[in-house]
Amino acid sequence: MVSGTAAGEVRSDTGAAEVAGGGVWQALAGGPRAFLGSAWPLRAVGYLLAGGVLGVGWFFLALALAVAGVLLLPVGVGVVALACVPVSAAGLAALERRRLRWLQPGALPSPHEPDDAEGPEPSGGPVRRVLRRLWRRTATPATWIEFGFALPHAVLSLVDLLVAVAGIGLVVSQPLALLLVGNGEQVMYGEHVVLTEPGQVVPWLLLTPVLAVLVSYVCAGLAGVRAALARAVLVGPRRERELDARLTEVTASRARLADAFALERRRIERDLHDGAQQRLTGLIMTLGLAKLDADPALVADAQDEARAVLAELRELVHGMHPSVLTDRGLGAAVEALAERSPVPVEVDVRLVAGRPDEAVEAAAYFAVAEALANVAKHSGASRATVTVRAGSALVVEVHDDGRGGADPRRGTGLTGLADRLAVHEGRLRLSSPEGGPTLLRMELPYRPGRG
Repeated sequence: MVSGTAAGEVRSDTGAAEVAGGGVWQALAGGPRAFLGSAWPLRAVGYLLAGGVLGVGWFFLALALAVAGVLLLPVGVGVVALACVPVSAAGLAALERRRLRWLQPGALPSPHEPDDAEGPEPSGGPVRRVLRRLWRRTATPATWIEFGFALPHAVLSLVDLLVAVAGIGLVVSQPLALLLVGNGEQVMYGEHVVLTEPGQVVPWLLLTPVLAVLVSYVCAGLAGVRAALARAVLVGPRRERELDARLTEVTASRARLADAFALERRRIERDLHDGAQQRLTGLIMTLGLAKLDADPALVADAQDEARAVLAELRELVHGMHPSVLTDRGLGAAVEALAERSPVPVEVDVRLVAGRPDEAVEAAAYFAVAEALANVAKHSGASRATVTVRAGSALVVEVHDDGRGGADPRRGTGLTGLADRLAVHEGRLRLSSPEGGPTLLRMELPYRPGRG
């Protein structure tokens, strides 16, 4: 949520879920021509080589810290060295999350909360502050999960390194053999195969493309498995917490939407009962008297009452779904809202590719209606502007020069607006510092197709 003095996002039930797109598995599924003609084989080999160097390097670093810690325990410094062992695993895990983007593009959040490592600024000298931060990081459960990952990762990294080096060796061995033979040297394959002439190497050289294809697929498959394992351990726990939080928000948002629907239904029932129904009852009585007395004045009153009932029903239906939105689209509907607003509103709507989906268009319209109603009721603004743009998303902005300080926590209007947008995977952003101005930005999926 956002305060009245800061800019931020009014969150709803879905949020902005980011899904990793593409990846080495999708590249492998694209077929041999697409896979072998891309950079994925090189990326896979590079991933294995870098992982092998990092994993083996961390193992020796952790071993050195552990040995130093045990040897220095009598003087107390060893405790610090031993605490650095799991913390170094957290550093390795951070590098692994960065490397995962080579094979699995997408957002890869750390399992550490923002205050896991820092927390409140500790008092004391620099050494004391560093020790306290080290202790906090050591006490973090995510650090020990990463330490548990780093130990087997070090062993598997050695396998990665050996596979990558062996694969590169197989691919370059035959061209290298041709080079050696061309320089007058001998190449031996076992005890019985000795190559001394370039012509003897050519049949073996023909195996190079086959070996390259084989190595590409083996390295890509191994890299994909290793990346999936790293992602499950190093990113999965944070993902689970995020999903739990989103599920909680979905439940709360669904309850708010159900309550809002019930309130709207009761409002419609009340308007029909207290307005149109009462007027129709009076109209029936007036027509009955006119039938008995044949009084032209009563007939005129009945006509006026019928016109009032019709206007009231039109207004009620217009609040449900305005006909101008159906007939002429979002631009005309927003202009109609601006004309009825007590605050002067300037409208700028540009939908070059066509009208959005009907449900998205209706959501955008009612969001603008709610926003302009809030401007008129609470902002004290002298003017407002509404801009609508369509690109990768349908973006609607409502800007006013009012007093600012809008805060979703003070009422249900902005929260309900965010819920309405969230149904269509949209989101709402608010900037409303004290003293103004206020900017409400709404983003919805844009899939043009209607005229």
